[in-house]
Amino acid sequence: MPISVLPDHVVAQIAAGEVVERPASVVKELIENALDAGAMTVSVAAAGGGRRLIRVSDDGSGISSQEVELAFARHATSKLRTADDLSHLETLGFRGEALCSIAAVSQVTCLSRSRDETTGVKLVIEGSEVVVRSAVGAPAGTIISVENLFYNVPARLKFLKAESTERRLITQIVMQLAMAFPAVRFSLEHDGREAFRSTGSGSLEDVVVAAYGVDTVTHMLPVDSVGGSIIVRGLTSSPEITRTDRSRIHVFVNGRVVHDSNLTYAITQAYTGILESGQYPTSIVKITLPTEDVDINVHPTKAEVRFRDPAAVFAVTQRAIREAVGGMASPRRENDWPDAGRSLFGSMRARTGGGSTPLLRQNEADDAQPRIVRQAPEPPVMADESTPGRPRTLPVLRVVGQMGARYIVAEGPAGMYLIDQHAAHARVLYGELVDAMESGTLQTTEEIVGTAQVTAAQFRKIEQAAVLLERVGVACEPFGPQTVRVVRAPDILSGVAADDVIGAILDALSHDDPQDKLPRALAHAGAVRTGQVLAMDQMQQLVRLLERTPDPLISPTGTPTLLHLSSDQLSREFGRRGGG
Repeated sequence: MPISVLPDHVVAQIAAGEVVERPASVVKELIENALDAGAMTVSVAAAGGGRRLIRVSDDGSGISSQEVELAFARHATSKLRTADDLSHLETLGFRGEALCSIAAVSQVTCLSRSRDETTGVKLVIEGSEVVVRSAVGAPAGTIISVENLFYNVPARLKFLKAESTERRLITQIVMQLAMAFPAVRFSLEHDGREAFRSTGSGSLEDVVVAAYGVDTVTHMLPVDSVGGSIIVRGLTSSPEITRTDRSRIHVFVNGRVVHDSNLTYAITQAYTGILESGQYPTSIVKITLPTEDVDINVHPTKAEVRFRDPAAVFAVTQRAIREAVGGMASPRRENDWPDAGRSLFGSMRARTGGGSTPLLRQNEADDAQPRIVRQAPEPPVMADESTPGRPRTLPVLRVVGQMGARYIVAEGPAGMYLIDQHAAHARVLYGELVDAMESGTLQTTEEIVGTAQVTAAQFRKIEQAAVLLERVGVACEPFGPQTVRVVRAPDILSGVAADDVIGAILDALSHDDPQDKLPRALAHAGAVRTGQVLAMDQMQQLVRLLERTPDPLISPTGTPTLLHLSSDQLSREFGRRGGG
């Protein structure tokens, strides 16, 4: 067979196979066009599961009578002009393929009037050919009717599901777009019967009521978290209501309905240890980030996206869900975490008069032998997933309590974890200190407790290292014979005793590479001490800080921060086999 150029109508039908997969695809494309046109009311009617009829009406800006035919031409769009515009798209549509593709496989009637015109235009298209064009009276906005979908490509009809399934998929996409745009009034009819209606109040909760009922919305928790330029908001269900499938997990990126298995996994993983295996939440998660950080030009349906930093989006999304389920009083922001960690542990050091004194209440002073500090059940603490280029992070953990004023006992999906509180906190502080030094944002404190006794040789060593110490924010001065005062130090050392700071400095200066050792030693000096009793919120905070730290499994001096006992190991130790 010789090579030949395909006719335009055949090309259009082939291309339509990518954009128009089923009736719900048509509904999605037409509603997105309406939203891009500024519609505040969108009405959808379907018959025969969308096979016989799909009609979408809107009160948007309408289509100019001079451009209505052009709207159905391939790659005709008002959304972009150059390739550079693809990096800054703020509209739902942009390819200029939807109307052309729909018209290639159906019989389309378009009735539209722009707000600048007094008369509307009616266009009838069959198989990409305009068969009727006339001027008509019409309200501002657009009504597009799609009849006999796939009438000219019967092979496509064979792949459609039962009418009930196609109706359900249409309902789902209308509900999803109502969730994405709660300020827009949506209505949907199937075969003349109302299936969905939203109020357009702007409240996501109102849309959930319309979609899933009052009982569901009373169990929904607010989601609100920010990580850098990534904002995650929405609603997610409390553990009281669950489903056996993921059909009510909805993810939106910059207003788009997207299907991203990684983000769905981030959401479900946030419930590990809360929901039983095979149980899933109801979640409406809206992710907003700069347009240049997400590529929406991945697939013709625009349901897939590619992130510039997928690990960051994953982490912020998972953290947002776990914070919501954890019942935190107010949403946390990414830049709150370091300060929160310092305030928790720094205030403890200040109360104890320095880092070397264990914090024990008077009635506990005589009872400091190893023990488990049991607490009332608390919301679980869960960890972010691993990011590329870094070792794996902590799994999803639930803090149980403290053992021997030394270890944090935590439960995870793969067993039990004993976290060395001093090593873990040192790891966190070291990461903060190094990041601040590298970024030039190092903050210092003058709140170093007391003075330190040193020999003449030790003081000379400190004096000779003045430039090196300045790099990490440390300055010392003599304070009488054989006494030194720490004038300034990194703020991770706020409230730490001068003895501990000077001891760390001298230890680092005794090594061959003091420049590398100094931040590590100072981190250990600033960390919470072994023997220090921690409250539940302090342990939870420390675990959260650790999970957000690069290389969280190793302390700055190379010792492990935690010990993991797998479920299999525990079963073997107890002589258990299988589920018996």
